[in-house]
Amino acid sequence: MGNLALDRVESSVVETAKAEDVPAIKPMVNAAYSKYIERLGKLPAAMTADYDKLVETQSLYVLRVGSNVVGSILLSRDDDSIKVNNLVVDPSAQGRGYSRVLMDHAEDMARAQGLAAVTLFTNEKMHENITLYTKIVTAHPPPLRRKRISRQ
Repeated sequence: MGNLALDRVESSVVETAKAEDVPAIKPMVNAAYSKYIERLGKLPAAMTADYDKLVETQSLYVLRVGSNVVGSILLSRDDDSIKVNNLVVDPSAQGRGYSRVLMDHAEDMARAQGLAAVTLFTNEKMHENITLYTKIVTAHPPPLRRKRISRQ
């Protein structure tokens, strides 16, 4: 008998987001980031992003399990790294290793472009994100350097 959590991760796929994915991305982002509104005193940047435009102009990817979008990651190229601008997993799907799958994709993109780092971009008041990123880095020592910067 297999490990159900591992089976879910293995049956997932990361692919470039399409316009038809936006209706799944927006509510997922709102559900995941709404807890930060009071702490930040404003809407988090992820909640104000124009996902229709990002699908066309940025490196926006979705994580699918079957036909369901359960996560998304927005990447861009920084000077010497791939920058993770936003990583989100649907709150109902958290705790199953999907953040790690999305981070692995960012690392793969960095390697493919000959870059030696993945930059994690989060607001310093989003303690949960910093904890998650630290946990991922600690549990899976990366072949790439990782650095964290904060959005004010």
